[in-house]
Amino acid sequence: MGASSELEKAATAYALDAVKSDKKGAKGRAVTLYQKAISSLLQLVQLYPEYGLNKVYVQRAMAYQERIKILQGSFVPSELQVDSDESESSIEKPLGETGTSKNGELVVSEKPEVTWAEVVGLDTAKKAVKEAIVYPVQRPDLFPLGWPRGILFFGPPGCGKTLLAAAVATEINANFYSIDAASVMSKWLGEAEKNVAKLFGSARKSSKDGKPAIVFVDELDSLMGKHSNEVGGEIRVRNQFLKEMDGIMDKGRKLHVYVIGATNKPWDLDWAFIRRFQKRILVPLPDHHTRLMMLKLYTGNLQVEQTVDLHELARLSEGFSGSDIRDVCQSAQLDLIGEFFETGKAMDKKANPRNLNMTDFRRILEARKPSVSLDMLSLYNRWFEAFKAL
Repeated sequence: MGASSELEKAATAYALDAVKSDKKGAKGRAVTLYQKAISSLLQLVQLYPEYGLNKVYVQRAMAYQERIKILQGSFVPSELQVDSDESESSIEKPLGETGTSKNGELVVSEKPEVTWAEVVGLDTAKKAVKEAIVYPVQRPDLFPLGWPRGILFFGPPGCGKTLLAAAVATEINANFYSIDAASVMSKWLGEAEKNVAKLFGSARKSSKDGKPAIVFVDELDSLMGKHSNEVGGEIRVRNQFLKEMDGIMDKGRKLHVYVIGATNKPWDLDWAFIRRFQKRILVPLPDHHTRLMMLKLYTGNLQVEQTVDLHELARLSEGFSGSDIRDVCQSAQLDLIGEFFETGKAMDKKANPRNLNMTDFRRILEARKPSVSLDMLSLYNRWFEAFKAL
């Protein structure tokens, strides 16, 4: 623990000094310091080979190596020529001070325009989210005891967790902050906890200015899970998140700031975080009716024969996730287009491919297996029974 923290601090210090020397034109000193930063980062990776953020450290080391090559004159590719002022800011400035936007780089620049109609099924999840977020925004006077500000979506991958969060943001016209472990920690080595503080500070300011804010944390387990090998940066981020969540959940404040977490591995979450999500909602695999509605949605823009039985396809796709069903429809269309091009007819701009038929869909379904196993489903159901909070 101590060694990892020291290596992280050393890498940050070496990198900052390297950039300052780079700006002053002291190439020799800059190269030496970049090399020391690389060495510290790679030692971190070797010490903790299973650490989830090793990819971030390796990417940063590679960026420093490219800068060394430029300084030594090995090659000068234009896409790697970054202004030294920008390089320094990417290392030392926390969220909200990069100059790209007043809310920083973690704010989705174009608010996701996802409507409730696009979230097929998931009635239980939608009801819980409306009660926790939408109704308090519309009539806060009806909630004298406050409202939940932490909502956890968990369940198999590809079942609509991210879509739900985006639909809520659209419904209440909120600023939408989408983050993950890499976006928090990669560009501001050693400043990760300050990024978290800036992020929540920006969200609180948005709420005070009259616009709700949603902080969406995808793959929550990678940032807030239980790890046997943790380095200093991760622990500081986790502690800062706990502090910020406690701040927005203060019952004496009426802020419309919400933290929505999504995870495929709820059993990996630390209990300290689980209890801060007052709503814990299972986003399950689609049932028969939901699969039918999805098939209607995804085939709506395709040319299909009237003989295509969507009810039968819904039956055949039992156990498939929402993304699996979309992939089935997409694959059927891709095979059809491939067949059309192979006939040579595609060169005729007036020609069109034939309509999709039942055989096309059956062939795809026979060649695919559900992305979620029965063992995984039993894990989700057991965790739901132990920790559900709708």
